[in-house]
Amino acid sequence: MTVAHMRIDNRLIHGQVTVKWVGAIGANHLIVTNDDVAKDEIQKMILPQAARGVRTSILGVDDTLAYLQQPAAANERIMIIAKLPSDALRLIKGGLQAEEINVGNQAPSPGTKFTMVTRSIAVTADDAATYREIAGTGAPLTSKMMPNDKPADFLKLLADKKL
Repeated sequence: MTVAHMRIDNRLIHGQVTVKWVGAIGANHLIVTNDDVAKDEIQKMILPQAARGVRTSILGVDDTLAYLQQPAAANERIMIIAKLPSDALRLIKGGLQAEEINVGNQAPSPGTKFTMVTRSIAVTADDAATYREIAGTGAPLTSKMMPNDKPADFLKLLADKKL
């Protein structure tokens, strides 16, 4: 199960994704994966509209893994947007391989103790442990805002902030 790109971004689908990332990687199918978002009827209606005509699926993590095993998925150029690092880890543990895993924006969750790793990425101690586990699987874990930016080693960013 290989996908072209996985972005961990709790903003989900937004202009940066649809205008820059989709074109840069040639994605023809966006899959937003998070169990809570997949149950939210409003988000399931709004997110495909934000995708500006790109085929979009809103799936829970297990349903994403099941879809990726379907023969039709092999003919698609898929970009996965995982809402949380824990979603991404579950996908990887379920057999997903991504050509690239990019930590995009992660707005702080209210009531959590977080550290801003970059201007747009908030990380809790639990998140940091999850990111390390993702990297420990051999998955290439980077951070960059735009597709043509130089990728930053995300584990180094965590270490620089003593996470």
